[in-house]
Amino acid sequence: MHNIGMKALAATLLAGVAAPALAADPVDPVVEVIDQTAVIGGGWYLRGHIGMSNQRIDGLESDLYAFPDAHGFLDEGGFGSAPTFGVGLGYQFNDFLRGDVTVEYRGAADFTALDWQNNGGTITTNDYSARKSEWLLLANAYADLGTFYGVTPYVGAGIGASRNTISGFRDVNVITGGAAYAADTSRWDFAWALHAGLGIKATERMTIDLGYSYVSLGDGQTGELKNDSPTFPFPPPGNDGITFKDIASHDFKLGVRYSLY
Repeated sequence: MHNIGMKALAATLLAGVAAPALAADPVDPVVEVIDQTAVIGGGWYLRGHIGMSNQRIDGLESDLYAFPDAHGFLDEGGFGSAPTFGVGLGYQFNDFLRGDVTVEYRGAADFTALDWQNNGGTITTNDYSARKSEWLLLANAYADLGTFYGVTPYVGAGIGASRNTISGFRDVNVITGGAAYAADTSRWDFAWALHAGLGIKATERMTIDLGYSYVSLGDGQTGELKNDSPTFPFPPPGNDGITFKDIASHDFKLGVRYSLY
């Protein structure tokens, strides 16, 4: 009887040790699946925005301005506002740091400027008009500054490239009745941006983004200037046209960020 009792006790203890071990076997694949799902979901998010640009330049430059006896600007030039549309993919690293890559189309903005020139004592003017648009590619990093009642202020910066297009360029000399034009031209240039804004939590995954950006877009360039009358070519033949120096913009945006986790 004593031996039977000891055997029963040993069998009971062995079963107690083996049961958790056996039960753990089917749990491991479940844990593995959960971990893989977390990695796939990660902190990825999609974003999109619409906005308005408010642009300026530091001035127009051209080798042609060296030919008059004197030259200056009555109006150094300005742009009208234009819409912007952007999309992007980002990653939320933690509660305070995130980054994204964005592609933005910046709609055509009307441009006007007015200069004067003195040729042998005769003063004339040139009325410039054109349109400018861009494709802007940026890699951005943001610091979220804490959440207060569902609102998260942030600051950020970005670097990238802008494809600046000058189209429909016209140069009209009202006094002489002359006019010139230039072919539509695009060029890539280095771009950078500074950002600030507010993220407003709308749902568990959706955040409304009210943002401001200062964007430096580089230069724009027209094609070679050609006189409407081919009998009066611009000196020298093969001129490089007009350069729009240091294009910059104050942008205001309304966007949405949607988390994928």
